[in-house]
Amino acid sequence: MLGRRKGLSFTRRRKRIETSAIQAGLFWAGECILAFAIGCVLVFYFMSRLTCVGQAMEPSINSGNSVLVNRFSYAMTTPKRGDVIVFKPNGNKNAHYYMRRVIGVPGDKIQVKDGFVYVNGDLYETGIGNEQMDYAGLAEEELKVGSDEYFVLGDNRNVSEDSRSADIGNVKKSDIYGKAWFVAYPWDNFGFVTSVK
Repeated sequence: MLGRRKGLSFTRRRKRIETSAIQAGLFWAGECILAFAIGCVLVFYFMSRLTCVGQAMEPSINSGNSVLVNRFSYAMTTPKRGDVIVFKPNGNKNAHYYMRRVIGVPGDKIQVKDGFVYVNGDLYETGIGNEQMDYAGLAEEELKVGSDEYFVLGDNRNVSEDSRSADIGNVKKSDIYGKAWFVAYPWDNFGFVTSVK
């Protein structure tokens, strides 16, 4: 008498499929954890989170906004016209950090005439915030930006303390902490800080 033929068995194949799905899931979870860890390290070493104080940078950055500052950015390059930089005025360690937009770079000639800023004789407008100024301050007469200095203004120029003021003046590169990079909070202002040319 012949033995009964065994039917096809899918048990072994099903186990292999389940095992490979679990391995793929674990691999994906590991990649997510690794990406998160790398992100945390990058933020810790190259970014800082600061809170904007005052209305000088409205509407780009509002008072109380939490901003990520790229501390590494200017180690490789120099600030460009239109960047929003973070600095302590005159290197004063007791002052809070200021966030202002770069208008003049080394070698530029800056003047405020009839409420508007001119860079090297040309009208300079960012198209952001309040362009016209009631106060010319130090820039009433044409001034030249030094070799390691930057002339900065707030986007909300009539409430901004900036390079027009003798208390701040031109910002030295050594006093720059980093580049305002990303508004992390609140959600209605969430996103990259706009640079202009």
